Amino acid sequence: MAIRLGLDARLYRNTGNPGSLLFELVENVRDLTLNLETGEADVTTRGNAGWRASLGTLKDASIEFEMVWNSEDVDFVVFKDAFFAGDPIELLVMDGEASSPESQGLQALCQIISFTRSEALEEAITVSVTAKPTYSGTPPAWVLGPIEFDA
Repeated sequence: MAIRLGLDARLYRNTGNPGSLLFELVENVRDLTLNLETGEADVTTRGNAGWRASLGTLKDASIEFEMVWNSEDVDFVVFKDAFFAGDPIELLVMDGEASSPESQGLQALCQIISFTRSEALEEAITVSVTAKPTYSGTPPAWVLGPIEFDA
């Protein structure tokens, strides 16, 4: 089936060195948004008959998700510590199980750019996390399943 449900999507984080396949599922995730955009260069000329013309330039990505504030959750602590220490985390955002041949998504070494706590009166405290690709010898890549992780 070509239609994918958000509840079947997965966020994984690399628990080993960047580039290894030691990814583990991050379960404390609510809504997640993978933003993919490209910059643009204006290449409009008079020959375009009054139409603007653009060319894509640099790609941009951000991974935004919400977690329940749980100081005993290992993933929560890793993301919090990465934010405060400025340490990168390798993330894999897939539209299904990584081991499925139908799954696809973005793999990138990321910096936690935002770690915003929300304290709604009648809800659990949550944190909104934003991760963006950071400087790395391996650029972000769109990957296709199946991906087999190391044990």
